Amino acid sequence: MPRYPFLAFPVLLVACVFPAVAQETTLQVENVRTEYARVMAATPVYQTLHATSMVERCERSTPVAKVEEDRRGLARVVGAVRDVLAPAEDDEPRTVNERECRMVPVDREFRRPIAYDVDYVHHGIKYRSRLPFDPGNRLRVRVSVTPIVPANER
Repeated sequence: MPRYPFLAFPVLLVACVFPAVAQETTLQVENVRTEYARVMAATPVYQTLHATSMVERCERSTPVAKVEEDRRGLARVVGAVRDVLAPAEDDEPRTVNERECRMVPVDREFRRPIAYDVDYVHHGIKYRSRLPFDPGNRLRVRVSVTPIVPANER
C-alpha cells in the first residue's frame, strides 16, 4: 500500500494532461555503435629525458725521458760496463704504466614515444586524435547519433 495514496491520482492526471513534462523525466537511450576508420598516418610524440651518470676516465701519463746520471769515479766505470753489456734499448723515452683515473660526469639523452598523433578518415571526413598507442592501419571509433531538439519546440 503506498504511503500517500491520495497523491497517485494528481500525478497520473498531470502525466496525461502534460505529456511534455512526463517526457522530460524519462531517460532517452542514446543511439551508439562502433565502426572502423582508415588510419592515414600515426606520428610518434617523443619525450626527451636527460640523465647524468658518473664514468671513470683514465689517461696515460706523459712519457718520461730517461734521466742521465752524472757519473763520477767508480760509478762512471761501472756504468760504462753496464751500458756495454746491457741489451740495446731504443732511444725512445720510457713510458710509465701508471694511469691517472678520475670520475667525470657524462650527459646522456634518451627519447621515448609517449603518444601518437593519428590522422584517420571516417566516412570521407578527416580527423586527428592523440592516442597512447599506435593503432595500425584501422582504428575503432564510437559513433553516436542524437537528435537536436530546439528549445522552443519543447
